[in-house]
Amino acid sequence: MLTLNAEKRVVSGKGLEVLRDSGKIPAVAYGPKDGNHSIALNTIEFKKVWEKAGESSVISLKIGSEEKDALIHEVSVNPATDKIVHADLYLIEKGKSITVDVPLMFEGISPAVKNLGGVLVKVMHEVEVEAMPRDLPHELKVDISKLTSFEDQITVRDLVLPQGVKVTAGEDEIVALVSEPKEEVEEVAAATVADIEVVGAKGKKEEAGAEGEAKEIKVDASKGK
Repeated sequence: MLTLNAEKRVVSGKGLEVLRDSGKIPAVAYGPKDGNHSIALNTIEFKKVWEKAGESSVISLKIGSEEKDALIHEVSVNPATDKIVHADLYLIEKGKSITVDVPLMFEGISPAVKNLGGVLVKVMHEVEVEAMPRDLPHELKVDISKLTSFEDQITVRDLVLPQGVKVTAGEDEIVALVSEPKEEVEEVAAATVADIEVVGAKGKKEEAGAEGEAKEIKVDASKGK
């Protein structure tokens, strides 16, 4: 289990920006029986733990000399700077099951995509599961090689779950499918029979006119002689 070190935090308000500038993240740890704890986390250490544990794997949160099992519950990131500005950690009550969202990891190659030109549609990107803290999976894998036609679907029932893990969603809820490619229709203006006749008639008239002009030139030339 990954360990995340924390220290008790007393600063708040404007002092939080000073704390961030010093390389630390203001955070709160809370639980059903532990109340709220204002803490500070080392930014570099937290990023490493968060990258590996995500928000569905149990970690050991060490506050001073006290250690508690916890989940990284929510992380706030500044969209302009991409820097972490705050974190919430949930302290787990021992002996109690918990409910968390676990990300889905899609793997394999779908024949309907590769051979039929279909488009993979991920209806779900994560699922809510219930389990004891120690049984929580970091992610759930979804094998899309089962999608061989446009009629095939992967549902919650098809997910392979570790022992002790239960999905809260209905078994028939769709996880992924492959949709047919949309054909681009080129609009071509079709010529009507009337258009063809008019064009043909116009062409004959033009030919006649051209012949008439030639005859007139010949007459004028003979007169000159």
